[in-house]
Amino acid sequence: MATVSGAGLEGIIAADSEICYIDGDAGVLAYFGYSIDTLAENASFEEVIFLLWNGRLPQAAELASLKELLVSHRELPDGVTAFLASVPQGKPMHVLRTAVSMLAISDAQAEDMSPEANHTKAAKLMAKTATIVTSFNRLRSGEAVVPGDPSLSFAANFLYTLTGKRPDAVMERAFDVALTLHADHELNASTFAARVTAATLSDIYSAATAGICALKGPLHGGANEDVIKFLLAAGSKEKALAIVAERLANKQKIAGFGHRVYKTIDPRAIHLARLSKEIGERTGHVDLYETSTAMAEFIKSSKNLNANVDFFSASTYYSLGIPVDLFTPIFAVSRMSGWTAHTLEQYRNNRLIRPRADYKGKPVGQPWVPMDQR
Repeated sequence: MATVSGAGLEGIIAADSEICYIDGDAGVLAYFGYSIDTLAENASFEEVIFLLWNGRLPQAAELASLKELLVSHRELPDGVTAFLASVPQGKPMHVLRTAVSMLAISDAQAEDMSPEANHTKAAKLMAKTATIVTSFNRLRSGEAVVPGDPSLSFAANFLYTLTGKRPDAVMERAFDVALTLHADHELNASTFAARVTAATLSDIYSAATAGICALKGPLHGGANEDVIKFLLAAGSKEKALAIVAERLANKQKIAGFGHRVYKTIDPRAIHLARLSKEIGERTGHVDLYETSTAMAEFIKSSKNLNANVDFFSASTYYSLGIPVDLFTPIFAVSRMSGWTAHTLEQYRNNRLIRPRADYKGKPVGQPWVPMDQR
């Protein structure tokens, strides 16, 4: 049996897909041919969702219809809300994983595998995942759940139902861009997990839950939490740089730097650095941006490592008033657009994903050893 290129299936092509293109050497990321720069500068997150699900940008009526569909599915089943209220001390990713899985219980279409039903369920997952995160945060804080405002965009409504305050246009746009930047990233661990699950023809809720389970791991979705914890603990640019120098000297990893795919700058990090500065200046947290920039320059010059998407998203989310332990759940809210897009694509041309392992164990034909001789 042929040996793969290395551990972790690095470099192995595991699927044909039209959704996402990455050139790690050139620092290019695109959804259906639209560069992440073009989308971050021009698109709304709802337009990106439509693009990921349909392979093209929406016309005005189509975008309005999608917005109405997402608004119509924001409300949670009573059982899910009751569950969120019952676990105030739960870790947010544990809670999210369970709550998303619970959505299938109250959905009469859960086992309907028709394309129409799956598109509807994708919309339900997009809308309700956001509501799960904001409702849980309100309930665990002893505050009433804030009903969504149908007049608000996806990004604005999330911030409103999270904080109870309507964001201004700058805050809304910053979060909207952040959602776009995190929406998809080809066959990352969580998307691959979702596609493997979908390939068994399990329902889309199962695929989304599998994605959340993979995202929860600190090697995938938790780096931005580690970044902000580091920045807050350091307290100053000088202290942060001193700690970084010490860790690099001891060959310790620094959260938010380096990437499995990108060999140059992560294009998403460029936009998030700008957002970190803009929002930081508006909210009194520009020191976090300045410290982050100094760290990025020091690590680049010392180890030739670039900041990745997690690094500047940390200070951006913190400046938006988002609790630290919700950083990864918000990653899931955004990436749900990509997980559902890949799941729908998998269903359209399905083949069970069943790779092989290169066996490295003992020679086959080991003799049986009786119990009294072991």
